[in-house]
Amino acid sequence: MSQQIALPHAGIVLLVGPSNSGKTTLLNQLVEREVLLRSEIVSSDQFRVLVSDMDYIDLKKHSKDEQEVLYAKYQQISQSAFEAMSALINTRCALGKLTVVDATHLWPEDRKNYIILASKNHVSAMAIVLDLPEKILLDRDAQRELPRGRNRINQQVRNFKNNLHSLKTEGFSTVNILNERQLEQSTFIRLSNPLVKEAGAGLDFIGDIHGCYDEFLELLDKLGYNQNEEGLYVHPEGRKLVSVGDILGRGPKSIACIKFFQEHVEQDLAYMVDSNHGWKIARWLSGRKVELTHGDEKVAAEFEHYEHNQGKEATDRFKEQVKNFLLAAPSNLVFSKNGVEGIVATHAGIRDTYIGKQSNTISDFCRYGDTDGVHEDGKPIRKDWFAEHQSGEIIVWGHDPNHQPLVVNNTINIDQGVVFGGRLTAYRYPKKAFVWVEAHKDYAEDPESLWHKWKKERFSPPNIQSFLSGYSVNTEDYGEIRVKEEYVKSSIEEVSHYTVPIEELVYIPPTMSPAPEPSSLQDYLEHPKEAFDYYRDQNVTKMVVEKKHMGSRAIFLLFKDEESAVNYVGSPTLGTIYTRTGRPFFDQAMTRMIVRQLNADLTSAKYFAKHKTDFVLLDAEALPWNLKAKELISAQYAHVSEVALMDRRKILEKLEQAQEKGWDVGSWIEEFKLKLGNAKVFREVFPKYCWDTQGIEGIKIAPFHILAHSEQTFFDQSHIWHMEETRELAKLSDLFIETEFKVVTDEASEQEAIRWWQEITEDGHEGFVVKPETYIARNNKGRIIQPAIKVRGRKYLHIIYGIDYLQPENLTRLKNRNVSRKQRHALMEFALGIEGVKRFVRTESVARIHECVLATLALEAEPVDPRL
Repeated sequence: MSQQIALPHAGIVLLVGPSNSGKTTLLNQLVEREVLLRSEIVSSDQFRVLVSDMDYIDLKKHSKDEQEVLYAKYQQISQSAFEAMSALINTRCALGKLTVVDATHLWPEDRKNYIILASKNHVSAMAIVLDLPEKILLDRDAQRELPRGRNRINQQVRNFKNNLHSLKTEGFSTVNILNERQLEQSTFIRLSNPLVKEAGAGLDFIGDIHGCYDEFLELLDKLGYNQNEEGLYVHPEGRKLVSVGDILGRGPKSIACIKFFQEHVEQDLAYMVDSNHGWKIARWLSGRKVELTHGDEKVAAEFEHYEHNQGKEATDRFKEQVKNFLLAAPSNLVFSKNGVEGIVATHAGIRDTYIGKQSNTISDFCRYGDTDGVHEDGKPIRKDWFAEHQSGEIIVWGHDPNHQPLVVNNTINIDQGVVFGGRLTAYRYPKKAFVWVEAHKDYAEDPESLWHKWKKERFSPPNIQSFLSGYSVNTEDYGEIRVKEEYVKSSIEEVSHYTVPIEELVYIPPTMSPAPEPSSLQDYLEHPKEAFDYYRDQNVTKMVVEKKHMGSRAIFLLFKDEESAVNYVGSPTLGTIYTRTGRPFFDQAMTRMIVRQLNADLTSAKYFAKHKTDFVLLDAEALPWNLKAKELISAQYAHVSEVALMDRRKILEKLEQAQEKGWDVGSWIEEFKLKLGNAKVFREVFPKYCWDTQGIEGIKIAPFHILAHSEQTFFDQSHIWHMEETRELAKLSDLFIETEFKVVTDEASEQEAIRWWQEITEDGHEGFVVKPETYIARNNKGRIIQPAIKVRGRKYLHIIYGIDYLQPENLTRLKNRNVSRKQRHALMEFALGIEGVKRFVRTESVARIHECVLATLALEAEPVDPRL
């Protein structure tokens, strides 16, 4: 009688049997029949050759002493071969690949390592045992080019028979023991991964329903699903539903939700993954001693009501069906399109190495997420598992209710707390759009729920103690950023006394680094060529250069109206304006005047209505420079320039008098003529950036980044887009001015940009900023690169590095400046700024936003040459 043997899609298959039992022959047949790939087979003989250039040592031709040496050598080779083979198999298992191992595997200890490897990598381990008569083995051995010999075959058979009984208790998921006849009659097939499905016409991922069946039906209607004659909900485009779990519990109609997904999963119209509430109810239905709390007691009450109406026998059958349905739910599902796995559904989270795999460990992680102990109230401390996601797939999950979809690092949380009075959310794939309906009421009425805790504590001040010893911020674009204790303390002091309210302090612009290398030109410290070379070395072929306004960096958070601001900053306001250090840019009266004017201009132009936004967040320069630098100009630059001019003129006059008297001071005269020229340049530069203002009149704002609106950030837009959008802003208000820019794509446009830089800097302008085309740019290794490089002009740098910085000895010294720390800070602060804005748009808590802001201020407190 024939039998079918199914090989797993991934994992380890061990062939077990003495030499000559037909293991290699079987594998060759499976390759020929395209059941296996040749690359999926490894053998001990193969690895002996790989590590030692030989697979067998014939001892019979040697003396006894020689045999002992050669046998020891063979043992050493075998050990090295098995170590190398295990390393390869471990790698393949981690990647979700199948590996079939061709070796004798006669002893339990020979097999144990592979069971451990499979378990470690959450894949199955299968054994196929070839149990053939000893006579056949000996006959086959006699036909070999290098026979193993009767004694060795006899010994292998004895070991094989003695250890055969233990195979089924060693931990293999499947053990197939085949004699000669069974092997001939067996058919081998290859299983596909049951966790990988086709995305088909599209998918609609549904967040935690928790028995809110009426809202669920309302959402289906909004998504375009229609009920057919059989009562099933189908989409005209062929789309399917994917539940991320927790369809039951807490809410009023859990049984209706269960029935819906039972029927639709059975008809291949929907999918559902395992979840913590589903797992608990399944165990309760299995008769396990489970305490039904946190709303799950409502499920028990529904079953009691069901039994009252349907009777005990029907209820018992239904309970068995529900139990089996919930227990069969996979921990995660992976959906592919065009053969590429693009999106993953799970309940509470998943590690990259778990995707597409199933085990008890993975199931626990997917049900509860990444936890680290419990709080004082007994609730789990949740860790941000999503910060480590790097494998490329979109991961859609639920479990943790958030005010709106939480999109972080290619992961999307769509539990918006419908059972707590929030929303039921769907994520449409591949459309990448959200659809939601509002809850009809708060069904859970749980004041201790995460949803209510979030609403209650969202605007609560951060716990300062959690920052004082230093802390880390997980960012999507840079990874973990560690902030040192000593700099945190000084920054907390700054925030506590001088900044705008922390609810309004949502973004601190990053520091900007000069090019990694100084200019190679003799009389230049900075030059555009080095900036262009840096980006080209990072494989950036398209760059944007933006004229640098000589003003002061300012952040503008402008709201549509005072009521709209309450949802974002907790109090009514039209907006705020602050500096790079978080301090108010203007006094209160001037701030109110400017914000009101901008609000009136934007409202008149229907900006907020057109963009369907409650606010706009701008990164800008406020001009003139003397708005913030008035004391610096009068006390330092103006004073220094006047004193230097007077001093150098006097010295030059005395030197010229000495020369008239015959003294040899010609070289000194030339030196001081040059120094006097330097002082004149210094005196000419800074006044260009200063002019008188009367109240609001004379103030200009040059925005260069539109950071966010209420529903989105704009970090996915190019710098060209930002320039064009800010140009449009300049048309809406007389306060706004546009920023000149050019695009560099080739040598000709690069030379044109350099000529432009030379013209504006010779005229006294500061210079320009070189940026990659994309807002967030990465190199070939996937790491973010400098978001911007400033290139300042020769004249302007007199202000920064001193009147005589171009003196050869000074310039040589300055060209040895170390910018590595500045570059590192620029990248970290850039990532922190992006992270903070994303959290603000997601309306996360003040504490979550503030940890990004405080970290940036702490990095700014670290000692770095401020002139860079």
